[in-house]
Amino acid sequence: MNMQKQILAIETKAKLSTLWLLFLLNIIFRDIHEFIEPGFVQEIMTGTLNGNPIQEHMLLLGGIMLEIPITMIFLSWVLPYRANRRANIIVAAMYISIVVMVGTTDLDDSFHLVAEIAALSLVIFSAVRWRNPSLKRNAFDAAVSS
Repeated sequence: MNMQKQILAIETKAKLSTLWLLFLLNIIFRDIHEFIEPGFVQEIMTGTLNGNPIQEHMLLLGGIMLEIPITMIFLSWVLPYRANRRANIIVAAMYISIVVMVGTTDLDDSFHLVAEIAALSLVIFSAVRWRNPSLKRNAFDAAVSS
């Protein structure tokens, strides 16, 4: 594999990892903004959230939902090409459907939701357009470099 293809592979991995970080930070700041909303902390202190009792399995699910993007930051760097490409497309598509399904409650939620969807869309776009860096050069590339 020539140096240019190696650099492109590293650039794509860095881009994917950075987009996952952008998505994760928007999730975190979206949640932090909720604490500023009047009455939110008092509601949590009663053991409910949006009228539903806070249960251990909900907290576990929330932890898993945050752990997956954290893991994708790392996996975008270490997975081989094919697994990396597939994982990024599948997980980003899954998260787009989840964040759209959860929806928003106010204007700052909408702002973060748009940023999250944009980051995930760019993950999918980058992964779909990413070409295997280890493939042999085609005849045109070989003729040009000769």
